[in-house]
Amino acid sequence: MSRASDRAYAGIRSMILSGELPAGSQLGEEALAERCGVSRTPVRDALRRLESELLVKRNEAQRSFVADWSLGDVADAFELRAMLESHAARRAAERMDDVTLQQLRLCNQAILRAVQQDPPDVNGFLEANRDFHALILESAQSRRLASLLATLIEQPVVWRTAHQYGRDALRRSHGEHEELLAAFARRDGAWAEAVMAAHIRRAFHAYADAHQGLTTIDAARTA
Repeated sequence: MSRASDRAYAGIRSMILSGELPAGSQLGEEALAERCGVSRTPVRDALRRLESELLVKRNEAQRSFVADWSLGDVADAFELRAMLESHAARRAAERMDDVTLQQLRLCNQAILRAVQQDPPDVNGFLEANRDFHALILESAQSRRLASLLATLIEQPVVWRTAHQYGRDALRRSHGEHEELLAAFARRDGAWAEAVMAAHIRRAFHAYADAHQGLTTIDAARTA
């Protein structure tokens, strides 16, 4: 893959995740090429990659759009994530070293700092949370797990609705990470697996509650 394709991929993906390109938006190759500073061929390559990650969908006329995930779609994704990431947590606990454990602690400290700001720094929370989960996946030492989880961890709908989360929900996430750290410190795979499964399920219900509120807001705007 060329550097131009990588640049187009990173640029379009960032615009989707941030909400700059909202769900349902048509993705014109010429306009995207201009915004990314590349030709249309790298944009075409980037859209194919994003389609494989379920961030982009293509209709029968071969036009590309930002994927619009229903609550049912997200529920399926969280269920798969709970199964896969809890297994990753078990593997990570059994392979954990002191250096990685310290890196995980630093990530969770960054999460706490973000939560304690007034108002909470949700973008900072999301970045540190992503780093925390990425370190666990790296410690699991499974390329297959990493590949399967790649399309589930950064759904644009999750980024969008995270800004509707209250401080209590963000604090619970930090607390659950602390319990994961305790399991990792003891190299207890079964404990880490159970905590991660509950962590992901609780995150889905927090997402669903936020999604309902967001749907109400969007409906009022279009009424």
